[in-house]
Amino acid sequence: MAFLPTAEPEELAECMVAFANSDGGTIILGVDETGQLSETIWDEEAEGAIKGAAALCAPPIASRLLSMDTAHGSVVGIQISRGSELHSLADGRILIRSGSQNRILSGAEISQLATSKSAVDFETDSVPGANRSDFDAEILEEYLAKRETRGVSRVGPLSDLLFEIGAVNAIGQPTVAGILLFAKNPQAFLPQSGIVFVKFPSTEPRGDEGGAGYGRRDEIEGPLARVVERVWNVVWEEMRVGAVVNGLQREELTEYPPFAVREALVNAVAHRDYRIRGRRIEVRMYSNRMEVISPGGLPGFITVDNIVEEHFSRNPRLVNGLFQWGYIEELGLGIDRMIEEMVQAGHNPPDFKDTPHSFSVILSNQRQRKAVPKWTRSMNERQTRALSFVQDNGSITNREYQQLCPDVSSETLRLDLVDLVERGSLLKIGSKKGTYYILK
Repeated sequence: MAFLPTAEPEELAECMVAFANSDGGTIILGVDETGQLSETIWDEEAEGAIKGAAALCAPPIASRLLSMDTAHGSVVGIQISRGSELHSLADGRILIRSGSQNRILSGAEISQLATSKSAVDFETDSVPGANRSDFDAEILEEYLAKRETRGVSRVGPLSDLLFEIGAVNAIGQPTVAGILLFAKNPQAFLPQSGIVFVKFPSTEPRGDEGGAGYGRRDEIEGPLARVVERVWNVVWEEMRVGAVVNGLQREELTEYPPFAVREALVNAVAHRDYRIRGRRIEVRMYSNRMEVISPGGLPGFITVDNIVEEHFSRNPRLVNGLFQWGYIEELGLGIDRMIEEMVQAGHNPPDFKDTPHSFSVILSNQRQRKAVPKWTRSMNERQTRALSFVQDNGSITNREYQQLCPDVSSETLRLDLVDLVERGSLLKIGSKKGTYYILK
């Protein structure tokens, strides 16, 4: 969502291009970034601004005018759909939405985004030989019930809803997204859509005594919601579970943080490149790590370096479907929490590996440090790392924090420590160069 205090066509065009090149979004006119009304903008003025902005965008961008109620009254909103093409401004700039800002892409990022845009429509392609009778009525009813628990009630006939969410095309034929989400047997049409789970007894892909083989191998199939459930159950069965006692409380301690595992599995199912045939998602468990390997490299302008800050979906309809099902808790925040959960449990952060043909998430089961208390969940990964350092060493200085996070500016790290002091997590001792921090 973007807030524009005025209806200037130039600023509006920048937001329209940024949202169309990303995952879409809503622009609110007449409201500043703090959520306060700045001036009254009428529908006619908004329509004029949209026309002026549209003339600055190429190719044309689909938009819809909305009337939105706020605590301060009604305001005008503009809904921008994700574009299937690469959009630019009249001056040649290509932007994407990054957090609450519009960011100009570099040449390499533009090439990567253009390649991904050409693949975006694959999930809306019709599936040869499939028809509505291939949908599972039970799965559809479950999906509708899940939507209602999220406050999204069904209006109109089911056929209209299926078209709206991209499960069927305009003439009612099932799409790739529809088959993957709702078919009784999606693998009959898209055999690459299952998961292969393999457990190896050591740190190498070998069987006992170093020979060929494995300890367990499962092929997991079904619609995506069932695939997620089944692979999670298999992984849970194979995860070692221990316990720790804090005071009188006995807490279960799993080999890997459950949320981190589920997020890696759901991301693989939601974001893999389903155009790649002949290869399924692979989940490999070793004695010291778990690897979740997804066919297809990172989509759009996403890289290993910006994966926490930036968000772009290769399969937006599948992502929305799994979100409505409840497997994606909050859009765009899963990677952040996966990292936090690993660090809080005493593990190293996940290792991400990207190649042109695959993306891997590697979780280590080796605990490198003491687990960080659960009350750190609202902190960023850098702050949880700082608290872990203080737990192990008794205190932390600004210099030591910079050594922990060498790629982050000193001002950002200073603000991190100020925030931890204001939260009551750390106590500041000394001043100037002699300053250090301890647990409060």
